[in-house]
Amino acid sequence: MRALKDRITGKKNQADPAPSRLKYRLQRWMLTPGIRFGLKFGVPLCLMVAAGGAFLADETRRHMVHDTLLSLRAAIEERPEFMVNVMAIDGAGASVAQDVREVVPLDFPMSSFDLDLAQIRTQVESLAPVKAANVRIRPGGILQIDVEERSPAMIWRNHEGLALLDETGAHVAELGRRAMHPDLPLIAGESADLMAAEALDLIATARPLGGRLRGLVRIGERRWDVVLDRRQRIMLPQDRPVQALERVIVVSEVQDLLERDVAVVDMRIAARPTVRMTENAVENWWRIRELNEGGL
Repeated sequence: MRALKDRITGKKNQADPAPSRLKYRLQRWMLTPGIRFGLKFGVPLCLMVAAGGAFLADETRRHMVHDTLLSLRAAIEERPEFMVNVMAIDGAGASVAQDVREVVPLDFPMSSFDLDLAQIRTQVESLAPVKAANVRIRPGGILQIDVEERSPAMIWRNHEGLALLDETGAHVAELGRRAMHPDLPLIAGESADLMAAEALDLIATARPLGGRLRGLVRIGERRWDVVLDRRQRIMLPQDRPVQALERVIVVSEVQDLLERDVAVVDMRIAARPTVRMTENAVENWWRIRELNEGGL
């Protein structure tokens, strides 16, 4: 019937331009962003990886690529602008500078890429006299090490001898003779270095005593004794020793306590301070008492 109608109307038989359902879905699927990205980048990348894998499958070619990369890296790292030729140390004395060169044994010239600046700083700061260090590479191929030395604040006498300590109790250096630093206060006793801050507070509190102060002794790793000239001692408590020393100094200023024949001022029990006289003072007291009793 349709063919008869076409012959009557003069129209030719033409194909339907609409795509089939399968072709339509395929076209829509190809237009999705993920598929387009995969075809544009994923497929070339996979081909490149496959080609690279096939090329590196041979051991000889792998060694060739490895050697080429190493030579290229060496050519870059060994350029003159990346080479370090000397090491400069500032802020340190001659002995400390020599110690720094010993703990950082570098063979110059060498590439700056081969230098671990953080490790070098750690090695320098591991030295006892060094408080802090800054390590950097200066223009001109110079490894610059700026050192901040510890300042000795006291002398610690222990079973090994004399040692210089800073304000935190950190070890600065060994000391041969006390006379080398007569201006520094002296502390003694086991683990006295661990209480350096408290020791400095006591020394500052004892400043009114002037040159009578000989030093501090750590007793039983718990408390301090203040040692004065004329073999006098102030035995301080474990808790609040600074306040106890202040009380003794105030009493001494008012009543000349430490100017008398006193051997020990015991402040270990805050509620019951005790004064121990010297042997000569005790003998004189007994002699006076005997004379008074005989006179009666």
